[in-house]
Amino acid sequence: MADAIVQVHSVSKSYHRDSIEIPVLQNITLDVPEGEFLALMGPSGSGKTTLLNLIAGIDRPNSGSINVAGTNIVQLNESALARWRSRNVGFVFQFYNLMPVLTAFENVELPLLLTHLSKKERKEHVETALNVVGLADRIHHYPKQLSGGQEQRVAIARAVVTDPTIIVADEPTGDLDKKSADEILLLMERLNSEFKKTIVMVTHDPRAAERAHTTQHLEKGELIQ
Repeated sequence: MADAIVQVHSVSKSYHRDSIEIPVLQNITLDVPEGEFLALMGPSGSGKTTLLNLIAGIDRPNSGSINVAGTNIVQLNESALARWRSRNVGFVFQFYNLMPVLTAFENVELPLLLTHLSKKERKEHVETALNVVGLADRIHHYPKQLSGGQEQRVAIARAVVTDPTIIVADEPTGDLDKKSADEILLLMERLNSEFKKTIVMVTHDPRAAERAHTTQHLEKGELIQ
């Protein structure tokens, strides 16, 4: 068993609505080994996306610790956390989140604009990432000129272009037809097996979860075995 690259220990999270406290996660402990492909499943409102956002450093827990590749991200201030995210996390969302006025190349290049890479180095990284997702021939296309499956491929290329420590995917096939969904899941499997990327994926689709090595189920804010 590989060492845990993600260590979530005794994490709880609640939100406040007016004076009411709404618990979302309760005392979650989870280790994700390096090179793992983990699916998080559970009904709506079970806390799947909240847990994903905590691991990715988008949100903060009320209590507990979260270590990713040796960094306790709970202890980082906002600016340090933003820098950490840009270097360590690749994000894939259900609705792609591409900029409609930018080409595939420009969308994938966006995370690299925060780095010290030269223009030539950025170009090489972007072309490599688009080649990996099978879109080298769509490099100058805009999102509206692409199918949903192709848009998600661009989003995945954007997620991996910085060579992140982990990839977090929130319902990556939720807006796709079955054929496109299968192609995206095959790509995720390849990123995991061939490129050794650690992936944490939220999904409600049992077929998607079958592609992962391991599945964890959340129920009312708790991991159930």
